[in-house]
Amino acid sequence: MSPGAPLLVVVGAGGVGKTTLAAALGVTAARRDRDTLVMTFDPSLRLKDALGVGEEARYQEAEVAVGAELGAPGRLDASLLDASHTFDRLVRLYAPDEAARQRILTNRYYQHLSGSLSGVLEYMAVERLFEVATEGRYQQVILDTPPTRQALDFLEAPERIIRFLDSSVLKLAKKDWFDAEGKLKSTSRFRFVSRRIEGFLDRILGLQFLSEVAEFFQAFDPLYAGFRERADEVRRLLRSERTRFLLVTGPGEERIPDTFFFARKLQEAGLHLAGVVVNRTHPRLPAEIPAEMLRCGKERRRGLEEGWRLLHWLGERDFEGLAQLRHLMGKDADSLIEVPMMAKEPTDLPSLAALGGDVYDRLG
Repeated sequence: MSPGAPLLVVVGAGGVGKTTLAAALGVTAARRDRDTLVMTFDPSLRLKDALGVGEEARYQEAEVAVGAELGAPGRLDASLLDASHTFDRLVRLYAPDEAARQRILTNRYYQHLSGSLSGVLEYMAVERLFEVATEGRYQQVILDTPPTRQALDFLEAPERIIRFLDSSVLKLAKKDWFDAEGKLKSTSRFRFVSRRIEGFLDRILGLQFLSEVAEFFQAFDPLYAGFRERADEVRRLLRSERTRFLLVTGPGEERIPDTFFFARKLQEAGLHLAGVVVNRTHPRLPAEIPAEMLRCGKERRRGLEEGWRLLHWLGERDFEGLAQLRHLMGKDADSLIEVPMMAKEPTDLPSLAALGGDVYDRLG
């Protein structure tokens, strides 16, 4: 991998081995004497198991024992993005004073927003990526993403953040709608009308909820400029020459539409593709099972024949899918990287190192 591209973002559909491959590339980078961080905001958190780190990786970078187990000269850390914890830390870091911090952190709408609202996870990934990029502690950062659709939400998050912070909706939300008693200011001069409007809003949405939402947007006012600035920086980082995207897919013709859909999205966004990995391809086997394998009992022979037919079919399917993908990619076919199916899924550092070496060297 080119030292000029220190950020690698691993993307693709679900179930194709993205997390395992991201972990393997991290192990390889550390073995090539590069201080490396592998981070994920995949909710399944499979990276924790792949690299052997504990729950502490949710809250801070956790060191992986590549030096002790593999003699790697570089350091490898793992980070598991916890959206709620990251949001709280940002508030404590950027709020102008303690009163502003407590005003936000104790707001009930914020407490709901930080843990469960759609889009918060992707937004927190943007913020964390900004922190890592500006700290400059690592020579290589590998970001493991969730499946295709949610990864697209991450790629589009900086644009959405900027649009929202520049929108008239936010300007409207920041207005001082409620008085000290929680009454709507705009209708305070017309008590009869005010009671009817407040009653309607209370039945439909809950007046207390609206008050908490308004309080949230007002409390966040000192932080908006910083959020917008950081989102803009991440938008530039993702499009820079320092960043490459590795698209991981599975074998077979049925995967081709999804692969090209994502590749087109990357191209339309002005992002740089390091390569397309077709992961876990089956070997091509001859149609007939070798005679020496059939020197066994009748029942076992029948099972061997059925298994061989299945493996033969899978190998031919994968071969045809790869051939079609190469043809469709045309002049970009050189960026296609085939990774054969391993006898056992990599579950420890040595097997991850075996997987990552060849792929790492072939990345553009």
